[in-house]
Amino acid sequence: MSPQNSRHAFVKPPRAARRPKVSTWHGVELVDDYAWLKADNWQDVMRDPAVLDPEIRAYLDAENAYCEAQLAETKPLQDELFAEMRGRLKEDDSSVPTADGPYAYYSGFVAGGQYPLIYRSNRDGSGEVVVLDGNREAEGKAYWDLGGFEHSPDHRLLAYSIDDKGSELYSVRVRDLTTGEDLPDIVPDTRGGVVWASDSRTFFYVRLDDNHRPLQVYRHAVGTPSDEDVLVYDEKDIGLYVAINATQSAKYITIDAHDHRTSEVRIIDADAPLSEPVLITPRRVGHEYSVEHNGDKFYITTNSHDAEDFRIVEAPVSAPGEANWREVIPHRPGCLILDTILYRDYMVRLERENGLPRIVVRRLSDADEHIIAFPEEAYSLGVHPGYEFDTTNVRFVYSSMTTPAETWDYDMQTRNRVLRKRQQVPSGHNPADYVTRRLYAPARDGETVPVSILYHKDTPLDGSAPVLLYGYGAYGISIPASFSTTRLSLVDRGFIYAIAHIRGGKDKGYRWYTNGKLAQKVNTFTDFIDAGEYLVAQGLTKRGHIVANGGSAGGMLMGVVTNMAPDLFLGIIADVPFVDVLNTMLDKDLPLTPPEWPEWGNPIASRDEFSIIHSYSPYENVEAKTYPHIFAYGGLTDPRVTYWEPAKWIARLREKNASDNLVLLKINMEAGHGGASGRYEQLREMAADYAFALKIAGLAAKQKEKAA
Repeated sequence: MSPQNSRHAFVKPPRAARRPKVSTWHGVELVDDYAWLKADNWQDVMRDPAVLDPEIRAYLDAENAYCEAQLAETKPLQDELFAEMRGRLKEDDSSVPTADGPYAYYSGFVAGGQYPLIYRSNRDGSGEVVVLDGNREAEGKAYWDLGGFEHSPDHRLLAYSIDDKGSELYSVRVRDLTTGEDLPDIVPDTRGGVVWASDSRTFFYVRLDDNHRPLQVYRHAVGTPSDEDVLVYDEKDIGLYVAINATQSAKYITIDAHDHRTSEVRIIDADAPLSEPVLITPRRVGHEYSVEHNGDKFYITTNSHDAEDFRIVEAPVSAPGEANWREVIPHRPGCLILDTILYRDYMVRLERENGLPRIVVRRLSDADEHIIAFPEEAYSLGVHPGYEFDTTNVRFVYSSMTTPAETWDYDMQTRNRVLRKRQQVPSGHNPADYVTRRLYAPARDGETVPVSILYHKDTPLDGSAPVLLYGYGAYGISIPASFSTTRLSLVDRGFIYAIAHIRGGKDKGYRWYTNGKLAQKVNTFTDFIDAGEYLVAQGLTKRGHIVANGGSAGGMLMGVVTNMAPDLFLGIIADVPFVDVLNTMLDKDLPLTPPEWPEWGNPIASRDEFSIIHSYSPYENVEAKTYPHIFAYGGLTDPRVTYWEPAKWIARLREKNASDNLVLLKINMEAGHGGASGRYEQLREMAADYAFALKIAGLAAKQKEKAA
């Protein structure tokens, strides 16, 4: 499986200048030859990409030109893939309306439109109006992202947030829903979300500081200048994030200060927005909890009392401290409580056990419970709480790797379910043409790693098929075995698509997360390698026929496994990869460094944690050896994984790589962490990824096999 011959094969790749920067930590000397690629004015670049140092820009432009030249022969294939992917989209699709009092709200697209529209109708579906047209708002902008939108309780105003740089600095605006005109209010530098108070004239938001950190909650009064906004909460620990939300009852606004292992919640009475926040219970390291409300009680999902997979307690609103907590749902080891929602008469919780999600509905009056689950080997299930509290209806969305998404409304009282929407695939999709399975790969320490796989029924399982193996493995985030229209383009061409549910996520409970972080982070990497080895051992593919893919923290995974087991992989697709881990964790001024220390370790304060990160950090561990094909992607204004991480990594790989395999870097000069903002441009980026995979697998010239 060698790449096709290319007329661009002899184009000379860019070579970054080596300008060693030397630092010493815990007696260890670090030499960073490419530190100069980090712009000194990176904060300014986030706000205005035009101020990027011309020398850095010239190097990134050269990398982009080289990447384009090397993939030029795949341009027809990229166009074909894009057309397929677009053909599977219902271009004028819309979400199911969600009722709130006299109205219902929903989002959708128009044919040919890149960006969403927000609609409102009467509750019965009549009187539809467009309250926000993303295509019109984005006119003339290279990047546009709708961060969030919330209507006021009286339905007269809409607060919405916009980022037009990709740097996740959202400006909040307020629209009069009667006139359709925006008010003068503009609130800059927010995290994107707002929560309204009951008076429909006051909202709360999180402001980002100069280092891009969400540490402060402000209160804004509609019709007043943003510089008069009142500071409500100021978090002094720069290692925490601050978020705001509202209970399902809309009675309380919550302020949550948290990192990846500790949380602390305060509440504000939505009927008294000028009141001071009230603390539920003080933080202590390792205690995580969240708060919901019903009547005169708070319901708290907590890992206190060694409840690793969480339990639920209740406490009086008048005295919510931990001393007054009474257990309602006990801890069940291995059964992870993912979410808890309180309605007037029911509690709904989303759980995961043995890698599969389920919904449990509990009637509050008598504690009677019943379960909503599905029979497939691997599937995705999510709960959409809606706007209303006094309702018996809960909405959930179900899909699997072969089954398009289905949106159901479920009556918790009658237990009847109504299908509100089934995802349409305009170009056609027959689930019977595909097979999805859940395998369990033995890890080297005796654990088993779930692996979800998808393939066309006609794909030979004799080892000849290439595999795209996806992984993430961080922050407790689990990757669902959900439906995707894009990956069908790979599967239809003979690829097996696989998801390795590795440690670092919570696929097998909370311990699956803790066993893949800090000192045990290596389990994430070896799990992924062991999953790939298992697919080879089962005869599904061969060594050197696997294309690995991951993004962000999953991009770090890509960098590590490339160093650890390069011969297992044919290629690596690393999207916004977190590959300069050690240098980033040593730079306390970067936006996310202090909040990330509980996930990776603090190499500044701890020699041991320095040594652990140093042992696997992809950039530091690039060696003079044969590497597989590599395609890395970054965004210039990305505040999460800064552009210089993939740029430095690729520069060092170019220097050390002993093979003539492709080593490519593409930096989107007009986007951030999420890539291009328009839905079609996102498909074009996916088409480029898949064209790369097909090229190196020798399948780029083959026509798509039509399903029978």
